Order: sequence, then C-alpha cells, then structure tokens
Amino acid sequence: MSDDVSSVAAPEGGGVGLVQFEDRFFDEPFDFELGGRVPSFSVRFETYGRLDSCRSNAVLVCHALSGDHHVAGRYASDDRKAGWWDSMVGPGRPLDTDRFFVIGMNCLGGCRGTTGPGSTNPSTGNIYGVDFPQLTMRDMVRAQHRLVRSLGIERLHAVIGGSMGGMQGLLWAVDFPDAVGRVVALACAARQNAQAVAFNEVGRCAILHDPEWHGGRYARGRGPRAGLAVARMLAHVTYKSQERLEGRFGRARVGVAGAGLFDAEFEVERYLRHQGHSFVERFDANSYLYITRALDRFDLSGTAPLEVAFAPMSARALVVGFSSDWLYPPAQNREIVKAMLAAGKNAVYDEVDMNAGHDSFLLPSVELHRSIREFLEG
Repeated sequence: MSDDVSSVAAPEGGGVGLVQFEDRFFDEPFDFELGGRVPSFSVRFETYGRLDSCRSNAVLVCHALSGDHHVAGRYASDDRKAGWWDSMVGPGRPLDTDRFFVIGMNCLGGCRGTTGPGSTNPSTGNIYGVDFPQLTMRDMVRAQHRLVRSLGIERLHAVIGGSMGGMQGLLWAVDFPDAVGRVVALACAARQNAQAVAFNEVGRCAILHDPEWHGGRYARGRGPRAGLAVARMLAHVTYKSQERLEGRFGRARVGVAGAGLFDAEFEVERYLRHQGHSFVERFDANSYLYITRALDRFDLSGTAPLEVAFAPMSARALVVGFSSDWLYPPAQNREIVKAMLAAGKNAVYDEVDMNAGHDSFLLPSVELHRSIREFLEG
C-alpha cells in the first residue's frame, strides 16, 4: 500500500470528521493455524457510522500489507493526512456511513495496536520478537471474526478490501460463509504468485541482513531500520505502474549542489528514499517479515481446482481488477470470478482502467466508486 494517495477524482459526499481508535482485549488463548499459541491478544479498531437495531448493516474493511485500522477521518483537526481510504468512507460515499456501520481493524501480527511480534508476551514479560507464532492469512481472518462477534454482530453486510485485504475477504467467504453477505475483493489473487513471492523475499533479505536485526531480538523502537527502508522502497515500486512513475518523475534530477557520489540524483530516487525513511517510523521490521510470509503462504485452493475452494461460499461477490496492476494483474482477478461461477456462485467482475498500478484501488475513481456503491446497496 502506498503513502502517496493522490486523487484522480474528487471524493463524493462528506468525510467522517474526527475519529478515535479502540482497543479490545481478549483474555483467552489464540491458537495459530501452523501451531503455537498466544495466551491473550488485543485488537485495535475504529468504527464509523451507527450499527442498526438489527445489527445487519456492518461492513468490515480489511487493509493491505502496510495498512492499519485507521481507514477514515482524522484524529485531530490539524492532522496532515486522513485515514488511508478516507475517500471511500463517509456520508454519500461508497461506504455510506448514513447507511452502514463501517469497521476497520489492524490485523493480527501487525504493529499498530493489535498483538504482533512487537508486543509484550504476558507469559514472559519480554517482547515476542521471533517467538511469535508463525502467521497465516487465515489467522488474521479468525481474529477479525472474534472482534466482529465481540461487537454483537453475527453476520456482516459485507467484507471489502484491496490487495491483502481482498484476499482476506475471499477467506471470509469460504471460512465463515454464514457470517458475510457480500464480498468486495479488489486488486488481489486467489494465491500469491511467484513474482510477488520473489519481491517479498528480496525485501525480507534486506531486513535479515541488516546487522541491527539481531536475529529478530531487538529492543522496541530499534532494529533494522536501513533494511526495512530498502524493503519498503522495493515494495513501493511494485505498487506503481511505469506510466505513473514516468509521468510524475521522468528523468527529473534533484539538482542539489555538492551532493555525495551516491546521494539521490534523480527525483524518483529521492521519492523512494523518502518512502523508505517514513515507513520505518511507523512499522516494525518483524511484523513486515511475518506479514509478507503470511502473504506468500496464501493459496486458497492448494492442489485442488479453485472452484472447489469456493464450494462453501454463500456471499455475493464483486471482484475488481485494474488495467495497470502488474503485481496482481487483471487475469488473476478474473480467475477468481471464473472459479466462483464454475462453483455456481453469484459473482461479477469489473475491470477499471487506471494508470496508477496496483495502488489504483486506493484512489478516488468515479467508475470504481459507482461499482462498489451499486453492489453494496443492490
């Protein structure tokens, strides 16, 4: 997910204004899919709008790799940036808070308030670090389900997300078929492709070979900052299209007199370095390692035909691909719908023509917003 959320269309309606997050503590064990257990865990989340008397209007927003619970609004009037999908949430917007009760939560294994490798292990009093259990996408969704149930919601009107969030939406559809009525999966795939695994591995190696990683046992607020910054720089390139980068930067040079031999010479270099440096201020390296590994493990069907995986699904589905996305190309999104239809499910595919690459799902788009609004309200 990008930090550069430049608008390509003006958001409709109004925003949600000032918001605040909540922490929900679960004083009960959580058993992980691949083994291991935490004795208790906490989930950070935000909500927007009102839950109706039937508790039937809740929409869960699942975030991408570097996202979090702060989907919309601002914590203070002078905040420089709103939540990462602010253009999507609010009165008159696709996730219309006059109609829906919208939930955003930080995923299990994260570092923005939900229990993860950077949290304190209550059994030892020490930071989990690499003693945190191995993580899968299914673990994240099971933790989301616990939060939703704790809010008194038996069935979600919809689950929506892009990239990793879209994959989580697919898992909701097959793992909790009675708990979700609609799924909107954007810019995702039914399995992590080899190219995406390869990019993630290079990023992980940058972290693992940083001398400050110390085998994953570094103090809170410290760690492999240089390696994490490089991992972010590499990932950020995969979120953009060549057309987007060329149009914004081209061959423009920084033009700083007296620059060092390998200081940024081109504006695109300076941009990437800024992305890397800002990322390490808000993200934990071990969380990055754990979450990217969970992404790489994601394979909805394994060796079986994909339509078999969707057999339990009862939700209606909207799957959206983006023309310039080369991380999860449109063909991989179409494959999902093809398998759903083969399994006899109610599914539609929409392809949006945007030049922003994988990050297109983050940007305001008249076509995208119309498609989501009609699907959620239909």
